[in-house]
Amino acid sequence: MLLASFAHVKAASVYQTSDEFISQAFNAAMPKAKVYWLEDEDKQVIEEILAHRFNKMRLRYWQQADETVWIMEEIGKESPITVGIHIKQQAIVKTKVLVYRESRGDEVRHDFFTDQFKMARLTSDRQLDRHIDGITGATLSVRALTKLSRIALYLDSKLHG
Repeated sequence: MLLASFAHVKAASVYQTSDEFISQAFNAAMPKAKVYWLEDEDKQVIEEILAHRFNKMRLRYWQQADETVWIMEEIGKESPITVGIHIKQQAIVKTKVLVYRESRGDEVRHDFFTDQFKMARLTSDRQLDRHIDGITGATLSVRALTKLSRIALYLDSKLHG
């Protein structure tokens, strides 16, 4: 009976490590991580995008010339989704779900979904410049990836804008 009570728990699915994603993005050895210290305005913008509090003071990122890679997490329905976002010239090159911990909605990890983010840019009102089609049953995961993409583009613009 004890086993049945844990049937709803799903182990994390790791699709790619952060190190692999970063090396692949730069097509080279992984550069040293940098730290972006969040100013009050940054935290305010991030909290507006997330629609909840953001308690970090800094974020790690990797940079090579005009390219950055951000590894971030956001809650889908109940658990964090770890996402890698590669940006070049203030447009998304690749978005990839690295670790998925939810019990459903993992369709967001597939290329048919993440390819929608390719070449997306941030508008002046901090929205993506394109519509991202949702996936039935994965609404909160879709929102999480969209929010993280907006944050990565915002932070990249602070470095290169």
